Amino acid sequence: MQAYFHDLVGELEKLLTGDERFLASFAGEDSDFVRFNRGEIRQAGTVSQRYLEVDLIEGRRHSSSEITLAGDLATDRPRLRHAIEELRATRPFLPEDPHLLYAENAPSSERVQRGELPDGAAAANAVQAMGAGHDLVGVYAAGPIYSGFASSLGQRNWHSAESFHLDWSLYRETDRAVKSSYAGFAWRADELDKKARRAEAQLAALARPPRTLKPGHYRVFLTPAALGELVEILSWGGFSFRAMRTKTTPLIRLAEEKARLHPSVAIAENVSGGVAPNFQEEGFIRPDRVMLVEHGQLASCLVSPRSAAEYGVATNGASASEAPTSIELDAGGLPTDDVLARLGSGLFVSNLWYCNFSDRSACRATGMTRFATFWVENGELAAPVNVMRFDETIYRVLGDNLVDLTSERELILDAQTYDGRSVHSARLPGALVDDFTLTL
Repeated sequence: MQAYFHDLVGELEKLLTGDERFLASFAGEDSDFVRFNRGEIRQAGTVSQRYLEVDLIEGRRHSSSEITLAGDLATDRPRLRHAIEELRATRPFLPEDPHLLYAENAPSSERVQRGELPDGAAAANAVQAMGAGHDLVGVYAAGPIYSGFASSLGQRNWHSAESFHLDWSLYRETDRAVKSSYAGFAWRADELDKKARRAEAQLAALARPPRTLKPGHYRVFLTPAALGELVEILSWGGFSFRAMRTKTTPLIRLAEEKARLHPSVAIAENVSGGVAPNFQEEGFIRPDRVMLVEHGQLASCLVSPRSAAEYGVATNGASASEAPTSIELDAGGLPTDDVLARLGSGLFVSNLWYCNFSDRSACRATGMTRFATFWVENGELAAPVNVMRFDETIYRVLGDNLVDLTSERELILDAQTYDGRSVHSARLPGALVDDFTLTL
């Protein structure tokens, strides 16, 4: 695949005229997909796709286009020529871009991350065996994801990573279900079995009569998946340099030192531990690790090339959205096996749903509990809890009311497959929180 990418770039170089330059970003995958319903395979197949986005530049004018590729140079060569001709015809009618900035002396690089993945049939059989006797629904996706960057200045960057994710639910009845996931770079049967046993235990607890809680403040444990929903919306401008400068970030109070998170909270963008490449669409190289929050205080932001050009600062290789792709939260000191005992009497929250800001400037979020939320008494699952709405600020959840974070973290790969498998990931602990607010 890498050689094919280099061949495409060679064809692009032949098409340039005058003082033209190009930036080219490649994305592709070879993925096995298996869908399950009622514990049986309902759909299985392989998806192979390749795309090339080309930005054709002359001076400060540029135009871009995405090309769908066949994976065969003889077929793709006329597609490239046609795209360049259209971009060249469009470019004179576009205004000059005052914030155009792209890498002119960044190094070339190559990173190939091999995985330890079962073949599709073996993975499907393992999931079927795990779901035997249960109403299991889910999807398994696995295989290599490719990313590449090239410019007419000679820069060449390549990244490929083999990973898998399995998202599944065990349904009991109506809306009673346990949602689980397993993802990573190396498939381990014992780890899948551990997750399956935990899901089965929670499924059995769902058979008990449900309990409805009154609105109020409760001691809660948020699993890594539940905490991940809050961290995801925190990424909506929370660490963006542009959002900081325009004061639209939900972390404005943290940026202005009017609030802080718990001293133990450390948040980083760690591309070295994720699926995303360590380069971006303008060719700038991303550091392996960028500390965003350290000791509960804002440490730095993600700066895209356009923000760098507009505000006169250095870029750190962020994408145009200035959102993390490989976010991680440092672990704490609470062993996962001790979570229920430390929770004592309170709420065990497996998942949060429909999360959004209720007050963006205060970093206040709202959403619903959903799958496998339990009332815990004396360190034991006592009863499932009917759906409740929460409304809380990040400054309380990861600040004043944070009791501890788990000492183990979970790698969560984004299961979205719109246009292609996502390269976003998170590595998160669970969180024990006091006085968590349920509103209805």
